[in-house]
Amino acid sequence: MNTARQTCPAAGTGVRSAAGARAHAEATVRARWESEGRTPHHQDMIDLSLVVSELVTNAIRHGAGLAGFDARTTEEGVRIAVHDHSDVIPEAAGGTGDLPAVHRGSGYGWPLVIRLARDIDVRRRPGGGKTISVLVPLRDAPA
Repeated sequence: MNTARQTCPAAGTGVRSAAGARAHAEATVRARWESEGRTPHHQDMIDLSLVVSELVTNAIRHGAGLAGFDARTTEEGVRIAVHDHSDVIPEAAGGTGDLPAVHRGSGYGWPLVIRLARDIDVRRRPGGGKTISVLVPLRDAPA
């Protein structure tokens, strides 16, 4: 495994880890929502953290390292894009989100992403690697 690839900052965001990606995504959401006088629903922010953690951790562990990370707010929520260095598409990319019947040390993460995110897109990148893009829906916190 190429350690230099794992630790390079992602897409100018300074993101190098799942924790950094979570912090960046949460700050992106809060900056926009606070400027509009809104507060995101607590459970949706937890879902966002879980999805970001899973996608970035998978890029680092299984995707030959994190090549880029982006979080952009939309009217529906936040669009997350994780770029890695591997051309391999996850086996369960078209899955239903069902949890595996037997746990063999892996396999819960992708079903979690499918259950919590929408508009999931996996594409190979020109020049190698892939991008996994998802929309995590966000609601306003109850008053």
